[in-house]
Amino acid sequence: MSDTRNSEIRFNIELDENRVPEKLSWSAQDGGVEAEEAKAIMLSIWDSRAKETMRIDLWTKDMPVDEMKIFFHQTLVAMSDTFRRATDDEKMSDTMKDFCDYFAEKLELTK
Repeated sequence: MSDTRNSEIRFNIELDENRVPEKLSWSAQDGGVEAEEAKAIMLSIWDSRAKETMRIDLWTKDMPVDEMKIFFHQTLVAMSDTFRRATDDEKMSDTMKDFCDYFAEKLELTK
């Protein structure tokens, strides 16, 4: 018999009257996170039957544009790291990192 357990990550989204997110928070008991505030969430879910990605992208109306640019850059860098770990494709991961550097340069994120 397998010794399995479940783990849960929860997102709470508070919407205004037009269904625009005003507040986001998330909890992950196994990670010691309880109702931690967030300004943006990007979630990708792989549907193996349809062979496509389902996405949930949310951000609060008070998320500053300059922080959104940093959020995107850090997400792209993390995706290139994850791609390397998942595929062991060092060459493409390095190419993705080059794009991340270009992205940061064009948005003047590097100082």
